[in-house]
Amino acid sequence: MSLMDFIKKQFIDILQWTEQGDGVLAWRFPMAENEIQYGASLTVRESQMAVFVNEGKVADVFGPGMYKLTTQTLPVLTYLKNWDKLFESPFKSDLYFFSTRQQVDQRWGTSQPVTIRDKDFGAVRLRAFGNYSYRIADPKKFHTEISGTRDTYGVADLDGQLRGLMLQHISDAVAQSGIAFLDLAANQIEFAKQIREATAPSFEAIGLKLEAVTVQNVSLPEELQKILDQKIGMGMVGGDMGKFMQYQTAQSMPELAKGVGSGGSVAGDAMGLGAGVALGQVMAQQLQAGLQGGGAGSVKPADVMATLEKLGELKAKGVLTEEEFATKKAELLKKLT
Repeated sequence: MSLMDFIKKQFIDILQWTEQGDGVLAWRFPMAENEIQYGASLTVRESQMAVFVNEGKVADVFGPGMYKLTTQTLPVLTYLKNWDKLFESPFKSDLYFFSTRQQVDQRWGTSQPVTIRDKDFGAVRLRAFGNYSYRIADPKKFHTEISGTRDTYGVADLDGQLRGLMLQHISDAVAQSGIAFLDLAANQIEFAKQIREATAPSFEAIGLKLEAVTVQNVSLPEELQKILDQKIGMGMVGGDMGKFMQYQTAQSMPELAKGVGSGGSVAGDAMGLGAGVALGQVMAQQLQAGLQGGGAGSVKPADVMATLEKLGELKAKGVLTEEEFATKKAELLKKLT
């Protein structure tokens, strides 16, 4: 190096990063051809970490604080350069700052339905979306695996990969939760917890910590949504089958009313509507007699069999569980003895 080049060379004595805006995860301190002065001041603010890299190898990692760069504060860098304990000359090394703040409100979602296995329905297709937050926990690993030698590395650069990791583990989360598919929509907090537990190791592998996951919506296939609505209806009437049939009749009335003015006669529409109401009343009476009647002989065998047939249909549709059906069946059969 010529004397003029040495005179022009600048020696850096203050190293720090004042973050400008959001979205930057890693930033390389601009060294150009400059060298770091021995005894220079390194300031690492709260929610930051700094990493020295020498000849492609991570040398030293610094957490929040203010440091005077000497052989005592740079032991690994000293070893890599084979300096003795008394070196006081300027040195050259790459310095990277990392933001360890939480990156919040990151979105995930299924662009296409995800096929999962369910103990009740076999293979079903699920749509879901929500958000998550994360932070850099291991800057050395993040530098090695992700950000590398780039001048800056931002949240947007990582978005696609992290979104893929979230979706990749949805099936695992459903399996580990033990939650029936129909109950996922009503157990979104537990579902989110299982997604976080299933995905966290993949985040750790690249130096990140998955802080939180939320599920904002779970969409069921239309046919399963109908069954869920029936189960909700059962809950509204407290499991009373007579009241449930009345509830079902009330739900069907708007559908019957749609026929008015669509080409049929008003009388015919009225008769259809009346027949629907009457049918609901008869079924309700039959079920009420079967489930809440008095002692032996209070109901006819034919009524009991009709009620059992209706209960069987409800069980087949998933409205009643096998246990609920068996209980009601036993109650009805007792009335024939």
